[in-house]
Amino acid sequence: MASSKEYLEYVLEQLSEVEGLRYRPMMGEYLIYCRGKLVGGVYDDRLLVKPTKSACALLPDAPREEPYPGAKPMLLVTETDNKPLLRELLEGIAGEVK
Repeated sequence: MASSKEYLEYVLEQLSEVEGLRYRPMMGEYLIYCRGKLVGGVYDDRLLVKPTKSACALLPDAPREEPYPGAKPMLLVTETDNKPLLRELLEGIAGEVK
């Protein structure tokens, strides 16, 4: 199942405070970049992020889910209405990934 444009627009609105944010469509889903680094994406109308050290600290109880079958599990973001958390989360991940 592909992600809806409506859900993507909702997520982008929630991420509006994140500097250097952009997204890229990929096979019906959307990859999310922060400061030029891939930090997560919208998959099947779910916001998933890379499980970096800072992300795991900010989301200690987040379930790990595969973005697609056979992929490495990522953290499911359930608090998509918490803009300050999302900003800290994505900027933290961007600072850790290569």
